[in-house]
Amino acid sequence: MSETATTYAARAHARAQEGSVVETQPTVPSTSLSDPPAGVEARDVLWEETIGAGGYAARVLPAGSRLRIVDLEGDTCVALVLHRADRPIERLCIPDTVKLQWQAYPGPGYLLLSDMGRVLASMVEDTAGRHDTFCGTSLPGEVEARYGSDAHGGALRSGRERLLLALAKHGLGERDLPPPVNLFKGVRIEPDGAITFLPDASRPGAHVLLRAELDLLVSVAAVPHRLDPRPAYRAGKVRLTAWRGRPADTDDPARNATPEARRAFENTAEELALGLSSLAFRGGAR
Repeated sequence: MSETATTYAARAHARAQEGSVVETQPTVPSTSLSDPPAGVEARDVLWEETIGAGGYAARVLPAGSRLRIVDLEGDTCVALVLHRADRPIERLCIPDTVKLQWQAYPGPGYLLLSDMGRVLASMVEDTAGRHDTFCGTSLPGEVEARYGSDAHGGALRSGRERLLLALAKHGLGERDLPPPVNLFKGVRIEPDGAITFLPDASRPGAHVLLRAELDLLVSVAAVPHRLDPRPAYRAGKVRLTAWRGRPADTDDPARNATPEARRAFENTAEELALGLSSLAFRGGAR
């Protein structure tokens, strides 16, 4: 007889798993993290989770939070979307992000902007060096065509499907999904307009550190870049760690880098001043 053949046996089996640890799972509670980031107290940790190929996650973070995204194996691609937590109709807008900064290639100091001219997050650190604002994430038909129907029907789904699952857990749907930015895999636009995939964008331990400038819903999916030519479904493990902090100060370099950046931060500061970002300093944030 199977060890889960009866309700009592199934319960005993399930309870026997208490305390088990696998490579990809959240740390619950996050404040129990034994090795918090340097200079961060464990009580200020908001989120610690590792996801693998085909994995996804979503979390609400207060303004000022730092989110460190680490490419653990040096060969991942993370599709990232951002929404205002209190008003998710405002979300990441890649065209405005690129247009306002006159720059399509993210790096330290890069701003991720909403469709209403506000800064959702700033890229405080970046040791990967290449990211993609052009290609969006994979679609179900693309995954099935490249990796086969078994992959599409199992855990290895498209970026679009994974991001929609993440949003669904927060009451959002298909109409709420904007094009993401792809972290850790880059492309180059050639003079003739052709797109060249850059496969060697990252390395083990490379990371991006984001600072939330408003209360955010952060959604991520670890899926192959849609231009990755390899036959295997490849997106290495990613560690997500978030902790409390404060939004950009008035003398912050990213805030004062350009006239356009200052204007976007002024739009953002107005929201904070009006008290429309209600999570910002709860729970001892500093």
